[in-house]
Amino acid sequence: MDIWTYQSVEYVSVAGEAWLASASEYPSSMRALWEARPWAPAILPCGRAFDVVSLPAVFGRRVLDELWTSGPGCGPVATYRGRTLLFVQPGAASRLRTLLAWEEWARDVPPLLCHGRGDAVTVPPVQRAIDEPESSSSRWIVAPDTREPWLPGASVVLWACVRAARGRAREAGDPVSNAR
Repeated sequence: MDIWTYQSVEYVSVAGEAWLASASEYPSSMRALWEARPWAPAILPCGRAFDVVSLPAVFGRRVLDELWTSGPGCGPVATYRGRTLLFVQPGAASRLRTLLAWEEWARDVPPLLCHGRGDAVTVPPVQRAIDEPESSSSRWIVAPDTREPWLPGASVVLWACVRAARGRAREAGDPVSNAR
């Protein structure tokens, strides 16, 4: 195996794996599953260790850019079936849903799927197979690497979404959005 093949393998750290497993009602069973099949995606419940905000792929990239260039950064982020999955604080999904419905600038933000308590999401494998293409439908953009990753709250995600949406409108030359 050459250096390029080795470096193309994506891993969730052992501490990150423990954090992900803590979302499950049976963490030791999740760890056993990942030990046996580290390349298999898993379904985890939201609301315990994290909530997830699912964004359209291109808009999700803009939100991540805002979080990293103008904001506090972000915690784990994944892609799944053409959407960006932003892992957020437990409880943030329902709060964000409420804020988007209430605030006047919600019309600028494309539809978001907010997964909280009672929902479950598919997370990428903890290890990507060597022969798996980069364009896989499920992969980590920012893999979990600690037992307690920093997760943004609803207000931080809302701020980044509004900035990303307004930036898109400015690029398109929308005079209404430019006046805001």
